[in-house]
Amino acid sequence: MAKSDEKHVAKDKKPVVKREGKADSKSSAKTVAKPAATHDGAPDTSGPARLRDHYRKAVIPALMKEFSYRNPMQVPRVECIVVNVGMGKATQNGKLLDSAVNELGVITGQRPVVTRARKAIANFKLRQGLPIGTKVTLRGKTMYEFLDRLLTAALPRIRDFKGISPKAFDGRGNYTLGLKEQLIFPEIKYDSVESIHGMDITIVTSARTNEEGKTLLKEMGMPFRA
Repeated sequence: MAKSDEKHVAKDKKPVVKREGKADSKSSAKTVAKPAATHDGAPDTSGPARLRDHYRKAVIPALMKEFSYRNPMQVPRVECIVVNVGMGKATQNGKLLDSAVNELGVITGQRPVVTRARKAIANFKLRQGLPIGTKVTLRGKTMYEFLDRLLTAALPRIRDFKGISPKAFDGRGNYTLGLKEQLIFPEIKYDSVESIHGMDITIVTSARTNEEGKTLLKEMGMPFRA
């Protein structure tokens, strides 16, 4: 009996040593791979993003001079971008919502979530919990890439485009832009569109005032009307 007990103990010890070795290697790998945080909310190892580099090299110095900031950490930044699509017609045709979800994913490069009605409205034949739209929240590298494509590729494709309104701020430096159709994005093919719909793009910044938020977006290339 004593010999058998010793064998069981030896067998129990052997796998424990292997597990500890694996855990140590994983923990050390995680420690090495952890990216450093930056002021603009994107890790340095996330790959190239032209607009993010422009913010670091040109926008931060310009805003520090404009508002006399003493520290670069005081400079406002874009924290996230929320793209929201409302599909009231989806209550009668579910395919329209599926199409909107796929198109928003293609435009933003991130998987959207479906939004549902918070309360029932009898006049609109709307029940609580019914899918009525889709939205996506962008951060970091994906956020900067989407904003870059919006400014350089999508907005210039609007017919008779003369700039966007400078009055759509909410009082806290956040800006909301309304688009009438998704076809201005080059990623959307006209032949595959189920229905033409608009979207709201909200740019959330860390600015404390509208003036700071407007200056930030203007320096990043936002084409405000004079």
